[in-house]
Amino acid sequence: MVDDQTIRILMLHDSQGKMLVLLPHNQLLNLVSVWKETGRHLQPLTANDSNKFFTQQALENEAGLAKLLSLPTLMDNSCTEAATLILFEPHSGRTFEINRQLINPEAIRSTLGLTPEAIEAKQPQGDDVTVITRAVEKFTALRIKQRLEDTLGLPTLPPTAQKIIQLRSNPTAGVDDLVPIVKMDPSLSAQVMSWSASPYYAAPGSIHSIQDAIVRVLGYDLVVNLALGIAMGKTLTIPKDTPRGSTPYWLQSVYCAILAERLIKKMPPENRPHPGLGYLAGLLHNFGYLALAHIFPPHFSLVSRYVEANPHLNHEHIEKQIINVTREQIGAWLMETWNLPEEVYRAIRYQNDLEYQGEHREYALLTNLCLRILRKHNIGDGPCGDIPGSLYEELNLTPEQVEEVFDKVHHKEEDLAEMTRVLKAS
Repeated sequence: MVDDQTIRILMLHDSQGKMLVLLPHNQLLNLVSVWKETGRHLQPLTANDSNKFFTQQALENEAGLAKLLSLPTLMDNSCTEAATLILFEPHSGRTFEINRQLINPEAIRSTLGLTPEAIEAKQPQGDDVTVITRAVEKFTALRIKQRLEDTLGLPTLPPTAQKIIQLRSNPTAGVDDLVPIVKMDPSLSAQVMSWSASPYYAAPGSIHSIQDAIVRVLGYDLVVNLALGIAMGKTLTIPKDTPRGSTPYWLQSVYCAILAERLIKKMPPENRPHPGLGYLAGLLHNFGYLALAHIFPPHFSLVSRYVEANPHLNHEHIEKQIINVTREQIGAWLMETWNLPEEVYRAIRYQNDLEYQGEHREYALLTNLCLRILRKHNIGDGPCGDIPGSLYEELNLTPEQVEEVFDKVHHKEEDLAEMTRVLKAS
């Protein structure tokens, strides 16, 4: 008969071997405590394997039990100190009455179990909606930490993107190095040709080759950054359950990229950021949005609903409330992990933080200004708010210059929409 004094026995294993765990039968085994105590990622046997193991004939005599109990053992601190112990294994239903002296004398004592009362005491209070919401927040924070540490939930960076990143880090690379990479990717080749033929660039004459498109129309730097953005975009799909009525992902990205590049050209040459890196930061500024949707689709849906209900708040406040982490944090982490330029991942990470004073602050400020201008003209989610005069001053731009650049870009809206469709099709 199983009572409060009964001890549950179970077998854990890993590549190093087996380990027994003994704890009161009415407690939940906290595997995290086991892992911390042993430094091993021990896992329980399957129900079938456990049943087979504990029903073997050898365990019907004291010698067999003695051999079993000589295995490395973890024992919960709350286990009874009685001379005779009742061990119970739930999968097999077997009960073993043993002398306490049979237990491995080197058994490690620790707090391994959680009582139902202890678990209940830590649960959030309130109505069902409150309880569920808080539970989701906690779960998501743990899952994000796990996924970002091992990246198992994310596809690997495509070979094309890896080659382009290597190319970007090579200061002596040129068109002759880029053309073969683009040609090896039929989809990318088609997109480069399509962009170069776009009315947006209004190139004179016909474009007959990839080299022609790069040299005559788009330029090396633009194609490198465009190709990188397209290749990276292929790693994750655009989420379907986005805030209704929101700006399409690639349209916002293209707008931000082109606006950033053109604003840089308006800045004084002596303190001007690199146009290509500004473009790339703009193109990838929202990449964490895709990662967020890919890793946690149910929670992403919840974020979308919150964005719809709270259009007056920046999405970072909503994401912190729902999942305890922002798309900027995820996106920047990925960009750094994938070895993109520091200017790019810092711009992504701090695009909403005007107080950031670290390296490459100008790229973060530029991205911030672009997004504010776009929101002012109803492109992108979140509040516009007043644009601080200090933001213009630090970037050596005037409000008039910024509006002029936006008007020129927006004037080509139909052409940009067509370019966006090319990106979306990839």
